[in-house]
Amino acid sequence: MPKSTFGSFTFVLHSHLPYVLSHGRWPHGTEWLCEAATETYIPLLDALHRLVQKGISPRITLGLTPVLCEMLADASFADELRHYLHSKIEEARQNTRHFTECGESDYAATGAFWIEWHEQIAHSFSETYHGDLIAAFRELQDAGHIEIITCAATHGYLPLLESDACVRAQIATGIQNYRHHFGRAPRGFWLPECAYRSGYEWRSPFASKNDPPQLRRGIEEFLAEAGIEYFMVDTHLFSGGSTLGVYAERFPVLKQLYDHSRDQEMPAQNPHGTPHKAYWVDSANPAAQGKVATLARHERTSMQVWSADHGYPGNGAYLDFHKKHFPGGLRYWRVTSRQADLGEKQPYQRAMIDAIIETQATHFVDLICEGLQSYQNVSGEKGFICCPYDTELFGHWWFEGVQWLETVLEKLATDPRITLSSGSEIIQNHPPTAAITLPEGSWGEGGFHHVWLNENTAWTWKEIYQRESQMTAFAQKYFSTENALLRQILDQCARELLLLESSDWQFLISTIAAKDYAELRVANHIEAFDHLAAFIEKVAAGESLNEGEQKYFSELQQRDRAFAEVDFGDWR
Repeated sequence: MPKSTFGSFTFVLHSHLPYVLSHGRWPHGTEWLCEAATETYIPLLDALHRLVQKGISPRITLGLTPVLCEMLADASFADELRHYLHSKIEEARQNTRHFTECGESDYAATGAFWIEWHEQIAHSFSETYHGDLIAAFRELQDAGHIEIITCAATHGYLPLLESDACVRAQIATGIQNYRHHFGRAPRGFWLPECAYRSGYEWRSPFASKNDPPQLRRGIEEFLAEAGIEYFMVDTHLFSGGSTLGVYAERFPVLKQLYDHSRDQEMPAQNPHGTPHKAYWVDSANPAAQGKVATLARHERTSMQVWSADHGYPGNGAYLDFHKKHFPGGLRYWRVTSRQADLGEKQPYQRAMIDAIIETQATHFVDLICEGLQSYQNVSGEKGFICCPYDTELFGHWWFEGVQWLETVLEKLATDPRITLSSGSEIIQNHPPTAAITLPEGSWGEGGFHHVWLNENTAWTWKEIYQRESQMTAFAQKYFSTENALLRQILDQCARELLLLESSDWQFLISTIAAKDYAELRVANHIEAFDHLAAFIEKVAAGESLNEGEQKYFSELQQRDRAFAEVDFGDWR
């Protein structure tokens, strides 16, 4: 470990999108994936390579969800992205000609910037990374410059899945997929939505009062079995404070679940942790004790990036996310001010950006040093700061965010006060010496499950629970079958359940961001599962699928083709 005055720092970037291949293009579908690759993933790779070329090892902890890896590795993605980039370049050229003819020099300059920028992204994708972004990230990890961590297969919201078998299958499939893409076992794990649940007697939120609770295992138990060394949680799970806020008053079912979990799992002696230390996760299962560590988000530094109102992204010179040019959707305006409506936005000027990023990056590094120095003054020991973010925040939501990130990493790497570290290096160099009992919660609004379980999403969970029960029964009943077709149908049924369990659908419904699309996707995967369930019973009874059924099954295998390594036996 390089010597530092105050301690260590790690960026944890969580990269995720739901499975959209073969499920629409615009406005919802593969357009999301192409936007994220164009504005975030490729610019991030370019920034990391520039740092490495300068002799700087960025040491970021990069989460790539299994479902995202499957999409980026799919042959159809490269064709989709090349088509997308070509259309953006043509749109920028048309915009630039129009602005030039109209004498709009500021807009024309930004149009010329967009042409050059998208051409560079296209060159990086095809020439530098040869159309294979997963290989590019893998090479950075193999060279020791980044650490890639995994997640549940489709980002399923683990605390609300009804059975332990389904939690285990989400995690097992994710780890198998990581081995497939990266040729090694993962050391760290991103809990979807940073949502944690300990082991306790759990009752489904839709169970009747007479239904007995079932003893559920803590999330840390599954991770310990899988060999995972650490995961991240939100700040409030360390602080011991209340996390529900006003949501219990809005949704009685949520309040019932919340009250039950708190009654069961929060011992009076629960210690309050500091985000500057790692802790073992206290577990009811002795086999999981001292096996899995947890790191907490450092709130002050994180909010400098998360908050558009009080943080760096709200600077008036930055590119405005919401105002877009029609047709095409390119952006030509700056934030101007947080109070400005769309009609008041001023033209974007790239020349203003570099100096602002330099100032903000310096401020961020100083904040890190202040936080670590303050902890050292109080505790007498070196600590660390962990800053987790959605990767798509950088570049997509905050266009200049990747440039800011690159500048910060360069400053941190050359600052003797701080050691840049990956997640596993944090655990190695600041090993846990105590255990902490974590409350149930997430990093969603309100700190609990409200964003994913509310009056608008309850129906999705009822449907999910019904299919989970069927899947576990199928796995138990047909685990030893030697019928090749039956096993193929069972595996596809498992894929449909995994895709149905994606937490994205509830999030999009709750935020109204793409409510109709999310509800349609839930319905599609329910329909697919139910057809496959009928096929399973038919084939198991010795009957053959008719021509129409065979065609439908083949279409599902092509449409929902993620996770070639899926094994329905994981649902036993």
